[in-house]
Amino acid sequence: MSVQSSTFHASKQPAQRKPLALAERIAGIVKYTVLILLAVSFVMPFYWMFSSALKNDAQVYVAPPIWFPSPAFWNNFADAWTSQPFTQYMLNTLFLYAIPYTLATTLSSAIVAYGFSRIQWKWRDTLFYVCLATMMVPFQVQMVPLFMIFKKLHWINSFLPLVVPALFGSPYYIFMLRQFFRTIPSELSDAARIDGASEFDILWRIMLPLSRPALTVVSLLAFIGAWNDYLGPLIYVHDQSKFVLALGVESLRRTFTFNSTIANAYPHLMAVSTLVVLPIIIIFFFGQRVFIEGISMTGLKE
Repeated sequence: MSVQSSTFHASKQPAQRKPLALAERIAGIVKYTVLILLAVSFVMPFYWMFSSALKNDAQVYVAPPIWFPSPAFWNNFADAWTSQPFTQYMLNTLFLYAIPYTLATTLSSAIVAYGFSRIQWKWRDTLFYVCLATMMVPFQVQMVPLFMIFKKLHWINSFLPLVVPALFGSPYYIFMLRQFFRTIPSELSDAARIDGASEFDILWRIMLPLSRPALTVVSLLAFIGAWNDYLGPLIYVHDQSKFVLALGVESLRRTFTFNSTIANAYPHLMAVSTLVVLPIIIIFFFGQRVFIEGISMTGLKE
């Protein structure tokens, strides 16, 4: 009797596995179909911008739209880039704004986050909550008072109002790094203190090397924010020789808007926009592994 029952169960198991395997296969197909559709929806705007940059006016203003330009006008990129001093705008964006802002924000946020996560002092948690509460104040409320302060300091028409505040950290990045620091075992810091290491040594030699994924996330987000920033430079930078790329693209758009006789105006605008967006896509493509790792590991410990 036991032999018959075991034979019956053995013959029943393959029959049960078939519906489960079929259900898993269907679920996998649905999952990847949804992911492909989402990927296409995200890539489509960039492709349309890129394809429009390869057209002329005759190909742009037609219906139905042309998805594959023929012929493709690759010279639109060079013509659009040289129509204004975009090389100077790129250098201003990199060396006067994006890189200094990224370094200042990452370093200062890490120092403040270390103080909120590893050092015991009175009112620490209260001040941390106050720091988070500043995120609720919109920039539109701060805009006029900050402009008046920087005007009194004679910082207008420079990048100081954009870079110097980064030396005091960003509440969002402080929160991210604090949560990541709390996932690192405190025994490492205690052992370093026993060996005579100062708090700065612990931060520089232990915490920061172990927090490379989180620091990469903060640096990438800060760099993207500075690279795409339009409102800040619009408020504080007035001379065209100090324009950043966002102001340069807007200047090009205004030129085409008020002078409708310019040939290939829309393709040139799309060409410059493509060149401005491309470095961010490349950076994220090569850093996505560390970026995703840093996001997934942040906030695991309360």
